Amino acid sequence: MVEIEQARQVAKALHAANHLVLQLDLRAIGGSALTTTAEVPKDRAISDRKRGIPVTYVPGRNLIFLSLAAAHAEVVGTSIIYFGANILDYSGYPDCRPGFIRAFEAAVNEGTKAGTEGRMLQVRAPLLMCTKAEIIRQGIELGVPFELTHSCYDPVGPLACGRCDSCLIRREGFAKAGVADPIAYAIP
Repeated sequence: MVEIEQARQVAKALHAANHLVLQLDLRAIGGSALTTTAEVPKDRAISDRKRGIPVTYVPGRNLIFLSLAAAHAEVVGTSIIYFGANILDYSGYPDCRPGFIRAFEAAVNEGTKAGTEGRMLQVRAPLLMCTKAEIIRQGIELGVPFELTHSCYDPVGPLACGRCDSCLIRREGFAKAGVADPIAYAIP
């Protein structure tokens, strides 16, 4: 999968001490255009992207990912998970909201050995209230290798499609930040 390979490259470029990849196939659950053969919406207007929960919502995805991150954090003895959720430039996903993050934190601290022993886990979402342009500007300041990143919902081989919600949000963010997007798109 493109996402896993790009994540490996980003971790290597940033000299991550540990990059754990778990085999997890959410296609078995289904329920989303990202986990089934349902068509990924293309070329949606901003007003359409802000209305309702789109078919690209994956049921329980962030709950599952954060649960796995919490289990790993407990094993390695860390107390903070950083979560890249964003509520301003997102496509309507309910698991990218502050209430979800607070509820997850409460549940994980109630339901883990670490939590019951007073070693509370925190979930930090530093990008939650940032626009995509702000995220890109901050990433440039921090040296994020954007040329290695991937966010497309419907890649065409190794290329981003350029038309799905995620590509449109990314492209708009780079344009508003006044920076050229360094990745290639199938549709320029």
